[in-house]
Amino acid sequence: MEPAILRDDMVDSLEHEAKRVVRSERIGLAMREVPRHEFVEAERAAYADISHQEHGTRVLSPSDAARLLELLDVEPEQSVLIVGVGVGYTAAVVAEIVGARNVHAVDITRSLVYQARENLAAAGHEEVLVDWRDGAEGLPEYAPYDRILLEAAAVRPPPALHDQPAADGKLVMPHGTGEQRLSVVDANGDVEEHGNAAFAPLLVEGEQADAIERNRTAREDREHAQRSAESRHGWERDWIDWDGV
Repeated sequence: MEPAILRDDMVDSLEHEAKRVVRSERIGLAMREVPRHEFVEAERAAYADISHQEHGTRVLSPSDAARLLELLDVEPEQSVLIVGVGVGYTAAVVAEIVGARNVHAVDITRSLVYQARENLAAAGHEEVLVDWRDGAEGLPEYAPYDRILLEAAAVRPPPALHDQPAADGKLVMPHGTGEQRLSVVDANGDVEEHGNAAFAPLLVEGEQADAIERNRTAREDREHAQRSAESRHGWERDWIDWDGV
């Protein structure tokens, strides 16, 4: 079946009252335009409403992507930062609305940065800027942003991301650990919650799949294992200071 037909069927199901995760015409039209099969290798899997692993990362289901995009509520010509760009699909949908030059994206995994660039180029959005960065630091060189989308869960908004929206901008993110909620954080730090979520955690340097480790001695292995057992993951680190936001 033609990809365009599969795309239409996918969006029709997301707009149907049984799911109703696509509610705005702007998001629906953008998702109908983006060739999702350029971001997911198996063509039929690309248009099924499932999440799966690809290139070492979790590719969001179309439903999850749509929920984020509806909360992000982008408008033409707005500046957008996407943190944890993954394979690049969400960035492509945003680019359809705001224009590729207005979309900036980062990922902490170097191989995903290259993959996202290739996928976006294949989908006609090669002008999206994708950089290799620690997502918790955002991309301050191009701030402020009208919208920031964090596609990974964190206990609290990283302070650097809180500092980068415009005065009337907002940050959309999955908030929490075991129990997550999709949240919209405005420039004043006020939070609105919008339903349950289940996203992978925000990573910090050393936690990504392609992190390089040198060969260690047996003693170093034991000490490394002990430190790992006693440490907290990036989404639990104290530098995310909710009270200071």
